[in-house]
Amino acid sequence: MSIAANIEKIKQQLSQNIKLIAVSKTKPVETLMEAYNSGQKIFGENKVQELVGKFEQMPKDIEWHMIGHLQSNKVKYIIPFVALIHSVDSENILLEINKQAAKINKIQQVLLQISIADEETKFGFEEAELFNLLVKFKNHEFPNIEIVGLMGMATFTENEEQIANEFAGLKKLFDNVKATYFSSQESFHQLSMGMSSDYQIAIANGSNLIRVGSTIFGGR
Repeated sequence: MSIAANIEKIKQQLSQNIKLIAVSKTKPVETLMEAYNSGQKIFGENKVQELVGKFEQMPKDIEWHMIGHLQSNKVKYIIPFVALIHSVDSENILLEINKQAAKINKIQQVLLQISIADEETKFGFEEAELFNLLVKFKNHEFPNIEIVGLMGMATFTENEEQIANEFAGLKKLFDNVKATYFSSQESFHQLSMGMSSDYQIAIANGSNLIRVGSTIFGGR
């Protein structure tokens, strides 16, 4: 199937409130343009250098998302144009995003990455860290950042029950955070869960942002 057909097949499974992010890491611009020309306007990248390069070469009506682990010294390169950073996993990164966004008078939208997987290699906040951080937000310690939701990555396993439980746990936490800290703010509404291997399970458990790469573009 073509890239356009792959995208259409996925979109047919999505309700109106669910956004598809085409994860384009390691793929050349020509391949991304096939997706763009089929109507796909949201792309996600894992690496800053690749994100910047593609932003410079591609149409400017694309909404770019940073979905990979982000290092503090790379933040300044993407703040001028990135729409959403999914992978905010430490207070140090938040401080740097706030600093760089302030320099250009921007309010940067972010998702806080939560540790839900049964794996040492995955990044993210634990619940206690998350709640401590949200108190700081309420005290306006990060004036150039807007938290618009949460993000999580399930364990890499074929055990669908485990994946579903991890996603369900994150949805429960999302609802709790929204009710406790953001009840008056409509902007806190995005839950980024699900990739090519598990996006259908993620959707069933409340995801409204799915990050799909190989199902669109083929293997790497």
